[in-house]
Amino acid sequence: MTAPPTHRRRDGRDASPRAVVVGGGLAGITAALRLADAGIGVTLVEARPRLGGLAFSFRRTGGAGELTVDNGHHVHLRCCTAYRWFLERIGASGLAPLQRRLDIPVYDAARRRLGRLWRADLPVPLHLAAGLAAYPHLSLVERLRAGRAALALRRLGTADPADPALDDQDFASWLRRQGQSPRAVRALWDLVGVATLNARAPDVSLGLAAMVFTTGLLTDPGAADIGWSRVPLGRLHDALAGTALEEAGVRVLRQGRVRGLRPEPDGTWQVAVDTGAHRSGPAGETLTAGTVVLAVPQREAHRLLPEGALPDPDRLLRIGTAPILGIHVVYDRRVLDRPFLAALGTPVQWVFDRTEASGLRAAEDGHGWGEGKGSQYLTLSQSAAQDEIDLPVAALRERYLPELTRLLPAARDARVLDFFVTRERTATFAPAPGVGRLRPAARTDAPGVWLAGAWTATGWPATMEGAVRSGLTAAREALAALGRPHDDVFQEAA
Repeated sequence: MTAPPTHRRRDGRDASPRAVVVGGGLAGITAALRLADAGIGVTLVEARPRLGGLAFSFRRTGGAGELTVDNGHHVHLRCCTAYRWFLERIGASGLAPLQRRLDIPVYDAARRRLGRLWRADLPVPLHLAAGLAAYPHLSLVERLRAGRAALALRRLGTADPADPALDDQDFASWLRRQGQSPRAVRALWDLVGVATLNARAPDVSLGLAAMVFTTGLLTDPGAADIGWSRVPLGRLHDALAGTALEEAGVRVLRQGRVRGLRPEPDGTWQVAVDTGAHRSGPAGETLTAGTVVLAVPQREAHRLLPEGALPDPDRLLRIGTAPILGIHVVYDRRVLDRPFLAALGTPVQWVFDRTEASGLRAAEDGHGWGEGKGSQYLTLSQSAAQDEIDLPVAALRERYLPELTRLLPAARDARVLDFFVTRERTATFAPAPGVGRLRPAARTDAPGVWLAGAWTATGWPATMEGAVRSGLTAAREALAALGRPHDDVFQEAA
């Protein structure tokens, strides 16, 4: 696809519709692609030298050699229809396939017992009944009560998650009223909730919790089937997304920082961009556009929004953030015989095998997770990591290596080739009670200026799905305001 033709007015100015998208994460990439597909000339400005926002990769050379490392392990579900549309749009669907059927191995390190959360090919809610009935980490009474709580949560899940009646309540209090024991919260509700919401039940809005569990587990039998990238995230969100943008005619301006927006009398916006010092050419430029999409974190959006764009712009600053910690360990042999594992009775939350995706070494048996004896690279994804995000690497190593030997007996005799940490201190917005009233819609009161980002009012938590949905929404509403025809991609994705 080539860029749309440019037409000049008599005064020499560009008369074709132009748009500037600020931010090259998933929200910004999505908005830029949708606007360009509709014939809008788009410039995407990204402050970093790469695209992908917080879902990116980098190269590391350490004791195990050279690795391609994701800053954190990101998964998606079958119900993440917008993100799945995004993968298809950039030509990456085959690189991030889904499980055929939900199956989560859950190991209790304290009791040394392995269980599974799985679904059958039956209608909702029977699809989960057999798996829950056999789940060994809860008693029979706890399993029965969990089933009843799930049905009650399903009734709440049809409501607006931003409804104050739900948004102002915390999930833990609601679970207690449903007879859920502390063990049931740890072994079931937080096992799923911490990974999807990046917070524990006391710190989660009931509205968002109801949305997550209802959409993922209680709508369609296959909604919670898990997918993840079999290649580094940078290949998807930077390389392939960059190619898709180029083919759509989007100009991508990397390492550009937007200083501010200035309205013009003709209704357009002047977007001042610092591009840094270059050997040739100016250190900055000013872009003119009738449409501006701010697909940046909430604090950056607060800085850039024109005066009067939101009734209470400071509410953006009251949307909290939550960290995610990544623990990365390379062993000299295979210690995990499956693609991932969830854990109980240990500080470890989820463990993922990233050996092949990192380029370390393919399994020697040639079949992935089997009997191969080559080195293995594991990533521990630690959500809601407020208490550990700033701990030194040495302290984290002292804590987590013994826990891995408890969790994975084969690690006891293995040698650690490399140990390192990734930290995202503001990985997601905090899904705390009351956050629904703080999240803004895509539309602002400044004509032509739109907001995108997982923190906006998507109805979803801070996920890749929420980010893509926000970009689709911002583009759809911008095109509608321009009177431009647009297809029903959003409705299909939603």
